[in-house]
Amino acid sequence: MSLVPARHVIERSILSYRQLWVILVAGFAEPVFYLFGLGIGLGQLIGDVEYAGRAVEYSTYVAPGLVASSAMNGAIYDATFNFYYKLKHAKTFDAMLATPLRISDVVLGEVGWAMIRGFVYATAFVLITVVLGLVQSWWALLAVPAALLIGMAFAAVGIAVSSYLRSWNDFDYLQLVLQPLFLASTTFYALDVYPEWSHPIVQATPLYHGVTLCRALMLGNVGLGVLWHVLYLLGFTLVGVLAARRRLVHLLMA
Repeated sequence: MSLVPARHVIERSILSYRQLWVILVAGFAEPVFYLFGLGIGLGQLIGDVEYAGRAVEYSTYVAPGLVASSAMNGAIYDATFNFYYKLKHAKTFDAMLATPLRISDVVLGEVGWAMIRGFVYATAFVLITVVLGLVQSWWALLAVPAALLIGMAFAAVGIAVSSYLRSWNDFDYLQLVLQPLFLASTTFYALDVYPEWSHPIVQATPLYHGVTLCRALMLGNVGLGVLWHVLYLLGFTLVGVLAARRRLVHLLMA
């Protein structure tokens, strides 16, 4: 797989969004509302929470989780709704394959664009947390590339999943997964708040690893353990890319 041809797929997506910038802004708004509504608003009632043996403000605790969620939202919506439209209705990829582009180029290009969109959302959100004084460590600079990794993981798996959807109605099932994933991946509460039987399930989700990674970086709790989260997200990405490529070969080359 080469990244050079894939850049043309990314360039096409960038050009097509020049007149759709409102959609990009709207997608960024949701986690901002959660930050002000729950992180800051509800945080006034909750007070401090414990993290890594010390007390931090609830808004400070929640902010890294919303950075990870921003990366997920930006990537997953482009890798699902938009990808499905291009695959099933616009037949965009059939046109691409009439050029020297290959299936691998299409997959990497679509993953790259969705990853970029998630990265933009998360970067803007990190800047908001800096302005609000919710960052406690210079390690937070690495939260930006961490968001890139989170977006890449969700983009790859989102594309693979979308290739199996049969109609727009199937997106209801996708929402049944994404919303609990957003709420139950320690975004708003520590893992020990959840029932003990649910811990392995929560820890197996990619957003949990993204949230934990961003929280460690932004709150200065960095150790060798963060490498496990990085490796998990890289592995998740690889599985998604390979699955998406195999599925598109079946759909477009059969």
